[in-house]
Parts: sequence; structure tokens; C-alpha cells
Amino acid sequence: MLDPGFFVFCRFLMGFFVVCGLLLIQRRDLRPCRYDLLVGRAVFNSISVFCFFKAVSVTSLAEGNILNMTYPVFLAVISWFVLKEQRDRVAIGMVAIAIAGIWLILAPEQMAPNINNFWGLASGMTASLAVLYLNMSRRHHDTETILFYMFGIGAMIMFSVFHDRIFWPDPKEFYYLFWCAASGVAGQYLLTLGYRYVTAVEGSVLSSSRILMAAVFGPWMALDPALTAAGWMGAGLILTANVVLAVRRSRNK
Repeated sequence: MLDPGFFVFCRFLMGFFVVCGLLLIQRRDLRPCRYDLLVGRAVFNSISVFCFFKAVSVTSLAEGNILNMTYPVFLAVISWFVLKEQRDRVAIGMVAIAIAGIWLILAPEQMAPNINNFWGLASGMTASLAVLYLNMSRRHHDTETILFYMFGIGAMIMFSVFHDRIFWPDPKEFYYLFWCAASGVAGQYLLTLGYRYVTAVEGSVLSSSRILMAAVFGPWMALDPALTAAGWMGAGLILTANVVLAVRRSRNK
């Protein structure tokens, strides 16, 4: 089985080449202003992505996504103190509803303690910091500048830590690495671009739709257990939180 660090390295490396290609085609130069924000985004994103891939490899697709989506809780608390202009009691309430939904999906009364779940929780904690840095960095940098440093620094971090697990893959391994990396790069690009239009808390809760995708496709693609009735109730709570935030934001424009 391929190491999670290998997947993350390939994702960042491909992303770096894609951003470089876009800059060459557009004949644009990088305009970094706040290196602290760019480096912070890159470091915490690298840790979060690795922990997420590790969680999925040692638990399940649904569990990894659900625990990764605990980051709105941490983000809401951090944003309340750091981003004063984004203090929104309704948004925090919606995050609480979304997290209640996540708890129902986990069905804690049926889940035995599993130390591997800490990988998913660590992913959620570091993702909250990565999203916060992204939200602040968007005020000073364009999408390509943020992604250039994020992918470049991320690839260097992954190679320096997991260089002994990185090798030239055979055709089958290359196939999975390529499509996994390509999907991750596309998602990262859309995420970075999307934070131009939403606040940190709104973006984190709206992205929780990934839980529904994991719940639907997990049993089909990864042979994970299907959601229980409590799990689907949790999914409904998350969807409700997403809709309320979207409607609230549209009314405030």
C-alpha cells in the first residue's frame, strides 16, 4: 500500500507545476506581500492534509471526513478572537448545529475508542488554522500567489519528512497517484478561489457537504458501513446549517 506521505507529496508537486504553468501562460509575476501568512497557510495545510490522508488509511473514508470536519468548531473560536469583523453569533450557532450533526453521524454510542481517530481530529485542528491563514492571506494575495507558496512549501516539507517512502511508481501506482493528485489540486484551487467571496466560518461550514459525499460514496467505493438513521439525521442538520448560512449571506449583500 502506498504511504499517505507519498500521496500528499504527489498532490503538492503536481499543484506546484500547475500553478507555474498558469503563471507562464498568463505571463504574470508573483506579488507576495505577507510572507508570514503564506508560510503559515502552507505549513498548517501540509500537516492537515497529511493527517487527513493518514486518518482515511487507518480508519474509514466517512470517519476521516467527519473528524476532519471538526475544524469549524476550532475555527469559530479562533475567528471570534482574531477576526473581529467576522464575529457573527448566528454563524457560530450554525457551526454548533453542524457539529451536532457530525456527532450524530459518528454514532458515539456504537463507536469503540480508537486511537487512530486522533489523526482525523488532528487534521481538523490544523485545518482550522490553515483556513484562518487562507482567509487573512486573501486580503493581500491573489489565488496563484497563495497556491504557489502553499504547493511549493508543502512539497518540500513532505519530501524532507518522507523522502525514504517516495519512489518511482509502477503504471498502476502512477495511475492512482495521478488522479488522486489531480483531484486534490483542482479542489484546492477552487477552495482558495472561493474564499474570496465567503468568510472563514461560512466557508468551513459550507464545505461540510463533503461529509454527505463520503456518506453516500463510502459504502460504494470504499466498502464502508452505511449510515444509520442517526447518521442521516446528522447529515440533515449539517445541510440545514449550510442553507441558513447561504441565505443569511445573500441577504447581507
